[in-house]
Amino acid sequence: MTTHGDLIVVKAHITMKSTAEGGRKHGFISGYRPNHFFDMPETGSAANSYIGDILFEGKEHIEPGESAIVTVRFMVAGNISRYMRPGQKWFINESLHNIGYGEILEILS
Repeated sequence: MTTHGDLIVVKAHITMKSTAEGGRKHGFISGYRPNHFFDMPETGSAANSYIGDILFEGKEHIEPGESAIVTVRFMVAGNISRYMRPGQKWFINESLHNIGYGEILEILS
């Protein structure tokens, strides 16, 4: 796995929940920095939250209910490295409120 300083950079497929599914009412722009949870117990209280920004290529924003291929830059913290592999899925949240999902497609060098 290659890191850029204190970052792990991945290409990922993200899907944002629609407003009707409990997602955001409005979309967000490239550079948005939500909470990322790789483990979410059924109680809804997450064990570890990780910091990472979502960057778009060829578009400026994403709306609720949409999917996109993006670059995510995760800060290297805690045990995040153990999750960094193609096929790994995670939750995209605002605090503990789930607004979408992601799946790592590849680790970028």
